Amino acid sequence: MTSLTRRQLLTFGLGATAAGALAACATPGTTSVNAAPTIPPEPSGDPVRLTYWAWLKDLQQVADIWNAQNPHIQVETVWIPGGNEGGYQKLYSALAAGGGPDLAQVELRAVPEFMLVNGLVDLSRYGADAAAPTFDPTLWNQVSFTGGVYGIPQDSGPMATFYQTELFEKIGARPPDTWSQWAEVAAEFRTAGAYIDVFPIADPSSFVAYATQAGATWLTPTDDGWVIDMTGEATLTVARFFDHAIDSDLVTTDYGLYSPPWFAAAAAGGLASLTDASWADALLEGVSGAEGKWRVAPMPRWEHGGFGSSFRGGSTTTVLAHSAHPAEALEFATWLNGSRAGIDGLIEHCGIGWSANPDYIGASRMQPSPFFGGQDYNTDVFLPASTEQNPDWSWWPITQQSLNILADEFRRKPSGQSLVDAVANAERQIISAFENKGLSIRKETA
Repeated sequence: MTSLTRRQLLTFGLGATAAGALAACATPGTTSVNAAPTIPPEPSGDPVRLTYWAWLKDLQQVADIWNAQNPHIQVETVWIPGGNEGGYQKLYSALAAGGGPDLAQVELRAVPEFMLVNGLVDLSRYGADAAAPTFDPTLWNQVSFTGGVYGIPQDSGPMATFYQTELFEKIGARPPDTWSQWAEVAAEFRTAGAYIDVFPIADPSSFVAYATQAGATWLTPTDDGWVIDMTGEATLTVARFFDHAIDSDLVTTDYGLYSPPWFAAAAAGGLASLTDASWADALLEGVSGAEGKWRVAPMPRWEHGGFGSSFRGGSTTTVLAHSAHPAEALEFATWLNGSRAGIDGLIEHCGIGWSANPDYIGASRMQPSPFFGGQDYNTDVFLPASTEQNPDWSWWPITQQSLNILADEFRRKPSGQSLVDAVANAERQIISAFENKGLSIRKETA
């Protein structure tokens, strides 16, 4: 196992007390599989058969590539709805019943929540640390807790700006390098009757990504519990900025990303750009008449510091607690997400986001894009963006509940509450939510 320094453990994972608190909140009747002896690989003979639940389309076609080359380990995939659309509930129900698949797709931000119910195998017990050099270190850190590894990174969403060239040329502007420039260009677009972008108040994940880029770390695990800091200067800088942008009508909050009104506005020239994750390229293809009209530029930077990009989304392949074949499951998960054949298969058949292997983005992504006017945007923009992300951000055991709380507060913006106040109110509620689950948490003090 790769040794981790104390600082790495505290920055990217759970301290000892926090890990104990997670176990204390497990579903009644469950115990941590990671306290039991490791399960040795099956002896040679009949093939080991693994099941993999995921919401990736056509995943079996990728598994079949593996199956053809590995007759001793055969993988069958089962489609489930997207995580919070019903997939996680199926997984939790299966775990509570003492069953479930060997492998499951779990978002990076949901890994600590599955740890909360003792749902995941610590893959370091089966040699996962040897695979660490294959994967992006920022993503690996997001699945690493107290020296354990609780998933194999599958994909992520480094961010950039997608923009309509004709609209920018019409007002004589170029894609902004900084958020201050973004605000200036946004004002020019309003004069021309368009918006530069939307601010989705019902989905705070964009705001989270902006704060992450600015250098925020909202929840930090320590030896004696979690430290929360949602009102630090990095976060407040972002909140003040978008308070001003919304109040000055520089962005619209009338509809969310990728909603029918959003697609209509983008097609009609009412939306000039979009700052979002790499996987938005596929969604833009749904904009009527968009081919050849869009390009990609780096994400604007915060002038006070922070990072060149951020990330939104990202999944892992986890091994669930009741798997009888964790060693074999790890072998498949590492191949699936780290090998060239696996990555190319996931891109071709499943449309995954940005590859978790920093040394291979996928053959189809290493060439110019006809849709984006011949721009080689993956190599030129997203590859550098994937190396310019906040490495200190980590997710926490009640991430989804926290995002729901923040969304409820953001929805009060149209009736007069500021984003600054929304974040402060959400922080207080999240502290209470931690305490209600028996998790130790304290407010960061200057």
